[in-house]
Amino acid sequence: MRYRKSKIKKIIFIIFIMIAVYLVYNFTQGKYENDIVINHNSNSDSNKENNKVSQTLTNTKNDMSEMRGVWVSYISLGDITEGEKAFKSKVDEIISTALNNKMNTLIVHIRPFGDALYKSDIFPYSHLLTGTQGKDPGYDPLEYFIKKAHENGLEFHAWINPLRIKVNGTPSNLSDNNLYNIWKNDNNTENDDWFIEWDGDIYLNPAYPEVRKIIIDGVIEVVENYNVDAIHFDDYFYPTTSKEYDKTAYNKYLDTVKNNNIPLSHSEWRSWNINTLISGVYSAVHSHSDNVKFGISPQGNISNNATINADIKTWCSVYGYIDYICPQIYVSLTHPLLPFNDTIKEWRKLTICNSVKLYGGLAIYKAGSDVDDGTWLESNSIIAQEIQSLREEKFDGFMLYSYEYLDNKQTKEEIANALKVIS
Repeated sequence: MRYRKSKIKKIIFIIFIMIAVYLVYNFTQGKYENDIVINHNSNSDSNKENNKVSQTLTNTKNDMSEMRGVWVSYISLGDITEGEKAFKSKVDEIISTALNNKMNTLIVHIRPFGDALYKSDIFPYSHLLTGTQGKDPGYDPLEYFIKKAHENGLEFHAWINPLRIKVNGTPSNLSDNNLYNIWKNDNNTENDDWFIEWDGDIYLNPAYPEVRKIIIDGVIEVVENYNVDAIHFDDYFYPTTSKEYDKTAYNKYLDTVKNNNIPLSHSEWRSWNINTLISGVYSAVHSHSDNVKFGISPQGNISNNATINADIKTWCSVYGYIDYICPQIYVSLTHPLLPFNDTIKEWRKLTICNSVKLYGGLAIYKAGSDVDDGTWLESNSIIAQEIQSLREEKFDGFMLYSYEYLDNKQTKEEIANALKVIS
């Protein structure tokens, strides 16, 4: 009898446990299913209400599910040499215009010519701030720009030209503490080839590890001292295919190749230099924080990237180079040599690394103009159609070049139609 009572108690206990497990499972499963429904936009009435709540919360944080960026080049900044008040006024204007046009990201030029729009221990202050390179503006422009962007729900991508020191006569004068003048005027002959003078322009020479380290250290300086969301490089790499450009460095490389080993061709060697720099920047950024991203905006014409030694195929297919790529697809829908839809399909096929996001760079500065054989005059909704095409090809968003054309008479109709599809 006692045995039977004990057995019955055990059975009751087991049944109780099973019921409890069943109730807990159904509660959590139901909650999980509701989460799935919200994320996938169920059409049920109850979940529509949940979606409204979810959408409201997302909007207050400025929805980043789709990149909607605008480039703010040093040209876009205009004349900011009048001082802190003028600079802050310009920043406030940029942010207001970006928000009115439903952007969620600013890509801002912070180092256009081997100089800086911030206090740096490596690069001189930019001439853009005071009219004179190397002159302290008396305030921190970058700190204010980032602060205001974040206060308004915008991401801030710090745009750097890694190699450019002087191009087309800009800046007209380089400061004494510019790397070019430091290396040129010291007594160290070893660094005389760390920069290259070519057709009146001046560039850093990425063939040397010391130069690559300086560029990487400059990136580290930014991510450690400022709350940027990303580091952004554009398409300024090797400016020419001429072998005369860097023959001294290439010959030094050839001297290091051991007997019976086959050296890299001049072009392969250049690509290796750039790839080493890019992977070094990626590692430096992520060693600081995985919340900071590293992206590049190469030329939109895939074949053209080989001429500047931008190894886009490696960057888009191998982990450890970039977090995003944004090809500058600055063509109309019916461009005679590079039709837009064909081009974005090629980029979609090329970008196979799961960790690399793919954005499309769009040329709002061409909208409403007669460039590209007048193909931009065929419609006033070309940008809108291009945004839709990017979405159909599963791009992760777009960036517009450039800021000053968001509010411009030339592009007024195009922007108005683009806003209809951005909503």
